[in-house]
Amino acid sequence: MKNSFFLLFTVLISFTLLSQEKTQKPYSIGVDYFYGNIYEHNFDIGHLITGHPEGVMLSYNRKTYGLTEAEQRYGFPDWGFTFLYQNMKNPVLGDNYSLYGHYTWYFLKRNLQLTVGTGIGYNTNPYDINTNFKNNAYGTSLMSTSLLKFGFVRENIWNGIGLNAGLSFIHYSNGNFKAPNTSTNTYSANIGLSYLLDHENFPDYIPLAEDNENTYNEPISYNFVLRGGINQSDLIGQDQRSFFVVSAFANKRISFKSSLQAGVDFFFSNFIKEYVKYRSVAFPEDGLTGDEDYKRVGVFLGHELRFNKTAFLSQVGYYVYWPNEFENRVYNRMGLKRYFFDNNYFATVSVKSHWAKAEAIEFAVGIRI
Repeated sequence: MKNSFFLLFTVLISFTLLSQEKTQKPYSIGVDYFYGNIYEHNFDIGHLITGHPEGVMLSYNRKTYGLTEAEQRYGFPDWGFTFLYQNMKNPVLGDNYSLYGHYTWYFLKRNLQLTVGTGIGYNTNPYDINTNFKNNAYGTSLMSTSLLKFGFVRENIWNGIGLNAGLSFIHYSNGNFKAPNTSTNTYSANIGLSYLLDHENFPDYIPLAEDNENTYNEPISYNFVLRGGINQSDLIGQDQRSFFVVSAFANKRISFKSSLQAGVDFFFSNFIKEYVKYRSVAFPEDGLTGDEDYKRVGVFLGHELRFNKTAFLSQVGYYVYWPNEFENRVYNRMGLKRYFFDNNYFATVSVKSHWAKAEAIEFAVGIRI
């Protein structure tokens, strides 16, 4: 009886250890210092560029080693979170604190890395008509922000400690949630250290099975999306208005990583009503009556870069119905998408722009059939 109990106990312990080994979840932490410049992408922010912004990035990185097919096909990327502090070196601009979700991809035998992050930023001194009217870059304290890092990396050089150095790009904008929204773009050099926890027990990378190398595709699916949010024209003092976008598109997955799209957008942007009325009074030479249609219709082509149930969305569109010459006829949309319930439903967060000029931050839900 004792021997049987001992045998059963040994088997259970063995299964537990094997289970722990299979589900091992290594991670690293890192810190970077950066120093750079604000790019004068718009003459209106020239007076705000008075120094060289600097700051620090703190990161948490979950290391992958091939537990899923996506991890294998993308070369074992990291995912995690980055906290960033940036001193804009101008009291008018204040300081920025940001939190990002990020992915990091590796190249050239893991000696080069590319990190892409998106998140929320907080500014300490936004525009105020009475106390800070010079800050025409940030109209709100809360903003959307994007982070790009590219450079050299060597992990676990000594006792889990690694080194990285390269270039970074940081963008802040509130997506015209409230004017002003000229935004800022910082390009900088960065250098940092990382530490790989439990580095002695890092698991072996699991290669992609040969029978999974075949091209991956799916039949054409049809998608319907409802987007919405609040935004404002570039005119300071106008009211914030709700907007809605109804979209329909066909989607064709052509590989494990990529899908192609083609569709149509119907825009119902209420801020244009107020914008047209203002232009008709302030600039009568434009020939506007103030009663022009506020709706727009666009057609678009798009691409999705898939990673498991997450996708990076990019679309380029053209207004076929454009009764008001607001910005230009070409628009673009970039964002993140998450699939649910066997990929039949999804949610997205995206920024819709005219080239580099944001019009709105869109929140969306959709169905795929």
